[in-house]
Formats: sequence, structure tokens, C-alpha cells
Amino acid sequence: MNATSTTHTSNPNARDVVVTGIGLALPGVATYGDLLGPLPGEGGFDPATGLIGRELRHKDRASRLALRAAEFALHDAGLTDADDTFTGSTAVVVSTNLGNADSVCEATDTIATAGVMGLSPLALPQTSSNVIAGWVAIRYRLRGPNLSVCNGATSGLDAVAWARNLIIAGRAEAAVVVGVEPAGDVVTRVLGQQSIDAAVAVVLEPADAAASRGARPRATITGYARARNLAAALVGTGATEEGPVGLWLADEAEAAGAGASHLLAARRRIDLESQLGPLSGALGVLQCAAAAAYLAGGATGNVLATAGGPRRDATAALLLNPPPALRPSTQERGQHP
Repeated sequence: MNATSTTHTSNPNARDVVVTGIGLALPGVATYGDLLGPLPGEGGFDPATGLIGRELRHKDRASRLALRAAEFALHDAGLTDADDTFTGSTAVVVSTNLGNADSVCEATDTIATAGVMGLSPLALPQTSSNVIAGWVAIRYRLRGPNLSVCNGATSGLDAVAWARNLIIAGRAEAAVVVGVEPAGDVVTRVLGQQSIDAAVAVVLEPADAAASRGARPRATITGYARARNLAAALVGTGATEEGPVGLWLADEAEAAGAGASHLLAARRRIDLESQLGPLSGALGVLQCAAAAAYLAGGATGNVLATAGGPRRDATAALLLNPPPALRPSTQERGQHP
């Protein structure tokens, strides 16, 4: 997927893919419903107590955050057994731009001062760009495709779209999508401002598979596009004036340059980064969780999540609809599950 062409994955004949599990490892946010605001600013995940334990030893901070978020999401989806494992063909797709930057910097500093012989065999694997996805797959025995997306501002939405494609193509029975960025001095220097530990995971699976095991879908992912600007991305997702947008998840810059009346007339708009600080690769997955909270509550209209914008190399857009059990044809508008 490049920044100059539109990638369109909205296909009415494709197998419906739904969100069935959500997990957060995010300070100040206790449940995914809190993302609809105002944020409580307290409670939620505590890194001081939540990132310790035997199973988290010898792992970088981003991997530990991701493991916790994935654990919560798999439990939420009902896909783990008594031993916290799921043995089906489940993909892992991780979005992170700076996840293991601290490990890489530490390794290069060690080489500069002590040479390669100063490197620890236990720490060196943390310099791999796919280490986070690898640890999630190992911990929960997820034997499907395993990949990481490090694509800048659109990374999180791109990761959700890749996971959906893997399911539609029959490469995986389900997918765990994790967006994670750790706090730390290295990340702060790169971003130019203080950040927080942020990890969120969503479980995607086919709607028919979710229904067969009695799972409760929260949202249906129906369209995605990545293009040079928002207008082109909207065409790719199928977000038209005929399909009213109830919630638009976007930042201030995107809203200012939207040029689409049906978006500006959206019932609500939420800018998660304005409330939580820079989220980088975690943003798009967190937007997906917020969209699920909105739709699972029986709200009317679709949800559009966008990331990137005029200051970036591209814009990505993800369109989410109410889950099958909440669509107007089967349930009264506004009724809660």
C-alpha cells in the first residue's frame, strides 16, 4: 500500500468481519467505553503493577504492554481456555512505530562503548522489529500469520485492514490486532513531547463464526482505504452522504481540511490524541476500540476513523457499521444489546 494510490477493501460480497474482543493497557482508561469521553483520567491500567510477572521477564516494555492488552482482548472475546491459550489459526498483527526503539538504542550504545561482546543474549532479540508480534503469538500459541506494521500515522488503521484481509482470504480463522507504543526517554525525544504507555488490542473474526459460538460482536468493519488525501480515502471506504456518519474519529487538522459536508455534520467527533497525547502506531487500533464502544451501545449511524492527513504522506480511513444483531433490519434503532 503506497501513499499515492487508493487501496479499497469495501466489498459487499466479502465475508463480514466483526470485532468481538477488546483489551486495554492504558493508564486512566478503565474500559473501552471511557474512550467516548470525557476520560476519567484515573484508574485503568497501572504499569507499575501490571507489567510484572514471571511470564513478562526478559521482554521489552512494548512487548509487555502488548501481552497484557492481548490477554484482556482474548478473554473478552471468549477465545482462551483455562490455560490462557487458543489453538486455532489466529493471526497476530501489531502496529507500532517506536515500540522497540529503546532496545535498539540501548544495543547501539552498548556496541559503541563495549563492542559486540558487551551485548546480552537475552536482550538482543528485543531489537527485532517483529519482536512484539512474536511474543504475543508465542504466549498464546497463535499459529496464524504474524506481522508488524510500522507505517507512520496510518499504521494502526492499516493493521486492522491487513487483519481483516487475512480473514477474508481464509488465511486465518481470527486475528488479534495490537497497537502499542511505550513511554520512555527515547520515545519522548523522537516525538518531541511526553507520551504515555498505550496498548490496545482488538479481536477480529468472521461474523458467522462469532455467531456460531455465541460471541457478541461489537462492530462490523466494512470499508478501508489509504490514499493521498481524505477525499480519495472516503471514496475508497464507501463513506457517502447516503450512509450518515454518527461518529468521526479524527484530529483537528483532518477536521479542518475535510471538505465533506456529511463529515462535518457528524453527530460527534472525537480526537483521542488531544485527550491522551501522541499515540503514533496505537492510534488507529484505539480508534477501532472507540468505534466498537459507540456501535455496541446501540447508537445510530456509522463510524469513520481517519488518521494521517495533510501533514503526513497519506490518509487512511476505516468505516465501521453496527454489528449484525444491532442493524435496523433486525433490531430497533437505538436499542441496547
